[in-house]
Amino acid sequence: MQTLLPLASDIGMRLKARRETVAVSESSSGGLISAALLSVAGASAYYRGGGVIYTPQAFRGLIGLGRADMPEGMRSSTEPYARMMARTIRGKLDADWGLCETGASGPSGNGYGDAAGHTCVALSGAQIEISRTLETGLPDREANMRLFALEALTLLHEALL
Repeated sequence: MQTLLPLASDIGMRLKARRETVAVSESSSGGLISAALLSVAGASAYYRGGGVIYTPQAFRGLIGLGRADMPEGMRSSTEPYARMMARTIRGKLDADWGLCETGASGPSGNGYGDAAGHTCVALSGAQIEISRTLETGLPDREANMRLFALEALTLLHEALL
């Protein structure tokens, strides 16, 4: 968390100065993105909420979508899925920014064939929608979780610069 906290603090300062808000959908980072953003005093000014969307039950129950709502061929742990989830969480929580992380933290890969250390992050805002993929090559679950959260927070930070 020590790597994430200074970045989250700067993000919080920038969001507050801009009077903007963020909503988070994360999976393999296990809540570290939200925890980092919430570690900043005054986070309620910019953090709208979020969820760890780790299972189909969370996808249905927290996001309100099912398999039938996804475009044909779309699956988690991809950039198109990450962009869709960033848009969805942004809209559901009426935030200026939607941030998503979706991947395979390890120690093994996911059911889609992605290796441990694979994640896709995405950011959705009024004038921007971007995504990227990170491949750490590591089977270390905890290290990947931290790196995934760092990648997502870095994406948001870069958009706020």
